[in-house]
Amino acid sequence: MAGNVRHVFVTGGTSGIGAAIARSFAVDGARVTAVGATLAEVQAARQQPEMTGITVAALDVRDSAAVAEFVAGLGELDVVVNCAGVIRRGDEHSPDVFADVIDINLTGTHRVCAAARAGLKSRRGCIVNAASMLSFFGGGLVPAYSASKGGIAQLTKSLAIAYAADGIRVNAVAPGWIATPLTQSLQDDATRSAQILARTPLGRWGTPDDIAGPVQFLASPAARFITGVVLPIDGGYLIT
Repeated sequence: MAGNVRHVFVTGGTSGIGAAIARSFAVDGARVTAVGATLAEVQAARQQPEMTGITVAALDVRDSAAVAEFVAGLGELDVVVNCAGVIRRGDEHSPDVFADVIDINLTGTHRVCAAARAGLKSRRGCIVNAASMLSFFGGGLVPAYSASKGGIAQLTKSLAIAYAADGIRVNAVAPGWIATPLTQSLQDDATRSAQILARTPLGRWGTPDDIAGPVQFLASPAARFITGVVLPIDGGYLIT
């Protein structure tokens, strides 16, 4: 890798929070590779002017062989951000749906971390995973999403221990209620949105950019003695 340009890999990086994170690293001068689950997502991202300069590709994080091959092709890495995730409100009590959500959100994150370990070790890089408020709370309509995000918190802590000898830090962010397509139905529900805002001390929905800044911090030298942290970014929702 030439010079001191950082190489950043973002899964779930074609929309929402992941795209905001990818853009923030690119603006900061990093060489960014972002992946989405489907070609349609990738093509849509490529049409967005703000994604200019970011390498965008499709990758199914459920496919172990594809993940291993793709990540190996990236070579040395400075930062890996795992944002690939799905939610299936109301359907997750089905064991098949439950298994698929876990496979994407939790096992997919671990696949990427395992595949990236060697490339991160060579640069003493870091990982930032996407946890959630539902790492701390249950969700009656989303048992799989909640279980996957609780698992992300524990996976983050466990890999922080396991990867420390390689000089790799592993942290996570836990977004609160963020205005993205994943939460659109809740934003559109006036009653539910009002309940969320009433409990949020800062009194608003978060934005994807509200998450990108803390991710940048956790991936920076300023956080060089921070590992195994799950950082809430929720406008104070957890403290009420």
